[in-house]
Order: sequence, then C-alpha cells, then structure tokens
Amino acid sequence: MLSIGALRAHLVAARLAGVVATSREASLRSYRLFAARDPRVLLGIDPQCSWEARELVALMADKCGVSADPSRVDGHDVIDPARTVAALDSFAARIAAVAQRSGPVLIGTGHPHRLLGFYVALADALSAAGCVVLTPAQGRCVDITTRFGLRTYNLDYVRGVALVREPGRLSSGCETGAHTHSPLPVRTALAAAAEAGGPLPELVIGDHGWVCGAGQLGFEAIGLADTDDPALFVGEAEGTVSVVVPLDDAVRSDYYRPLTRYVLNRACLSQ
Repeated sequence: MLSIGALRAHLVAARLAGVVATSREASLRSYRLFAARDPRVLLGIDPQCSWEARELVALMADKCGVSADPSRVDGHDVIDPARTVAALDSFAARIAAVAQRSGPVLIGTGHPHRLLGFYVALADALSAAGCVVLTPAQGRCVDITTRFGLRTYNLDYVRGVALVREPGRLSSGCETGAHTHSPLPVRTALAAAAEAGGPLPELVIGDHGWVCGAGQLGFEAIGLADTDDPALFVGEAEGTVSVVVPLDDAVRSDYYRPLTRYVLNRACLSQ
C-alpha cells in the first residue's frame, strides 16, 4: 500500500492535486453559472440554499484548497493534496461499509476516457466482495441537451460501469463512450431498476451527474470532482452527496491507478 506521503507526492507529480490544469477562469465561470442556477453546471442538484459566486469561492477554498481570494481571476487552480487524501479515506470508508453488508451498487461515469479504469477496478472488487453491481437500462436511449443541441445517446456498461455512447457505437470495442455532465443517465438507470422491482443501489459511485442526480433522488452517492464542478461540493455541504474527492478528473487514465490501489487497500478490498 502507498504511504500517505507517497500518495501525496504522486498526486502533485501527476497534477491530480497541487497545481492542476483547470484554469481559475473556468472555475469562476462555473461558480457564476451555478449561482445563476444554470442547469449545465447544477448537474442534477437542486440547491437548498441560494449560493452566490463569492460563497462558492469560499466553499471551494474549504473543500479543495483553491484560492479564497475572489479577486484572483487567472492562472491555474490549486488543490490541496491533503484534502484529496482525506477525502479518499472517507470515500474508501463508504465503499468498505457497503461491501461489509454486500449491498447493491451502481457505478457510472461521465468521464469514461479518463476514469473508466478507476471505476472498473472498484466494480470488480465490490463484485468479488459479494455486492451486486447493477446494470439497469442497458441499451436504453437517453436524450441529452449538449452545446450542439439535443443528442440521443445509448446507456451501456463496461464491466459493470455505466456510460453513454453515441448511437451505433454500442459495445464497440475500444470506444469508451461520451463525456457528459448530465444527470439523465443515472435517472434513467434508477427508474429502470425501480420499474423492474429492484434491487435499488445502496451506494452510487461516480462523477458529474451520476453523483448529483442520484444524491438528489435520495440515494447515497460518492464521487470525484474537479474545481470547476461546484455542484458536487454544494451537494456535500448540504448533505445531498456523501463524499466528494477533489482532484483533476481529466489527467491520463494510468495516473489514477495508485489512487485505485490506495482506496481498495483502505477499504480492505485488495485482491
């Protein structure tokens, strides 16, 4: 198992934490859009409170370690690696808890090109521990509004991990799926599970709309989020989301492997 010091060093070296690629401009733009309740950045969360942009800066400084100075408007964001490690510990604790009771889980990602391997390893470990890894609504069409207009995608699963694909690319080998922030895929999956009479997940694991959409519906949800995705951290602050791990969610996929090993060891699920 990686020591905490080695993990923190890896986070900074891989730019998962420390100085990350996400720009301050992008993050501040997301905070302004969230304050205006733009659905593109709400990710399925219906905030209980009225969040102003300055309040979001303060929240993200507390949760992630970004600059708390709202007048700092350029450069790259910074994530405190100590906060990332602490959140990974909490993330692992929730996974361990569901594994101990062999509860059903649902895992999905809007970042399949980067994070699919991370989630597949969790799915494999939870399945080996006796959890049912749910795959409801496979092949179901999901209409998602994008910057290019309304697009239809298909819900698919890769080794137990949900994602969406463009039509005609269902289960097409190396094609990993589309990037999306939408909560509609998780709503579709959960509705299908309910219509089938269950089981329903005791824990939803993922990112973007998978976490926010599930949490808003009352399911325990945990996930990963970058500094320009305030919705997950607002959800955590308001109790809608259980745990959020602050990190850059778009680095090379192999850079997440040490995090996978760390989480599975902390959850006592290493194989």
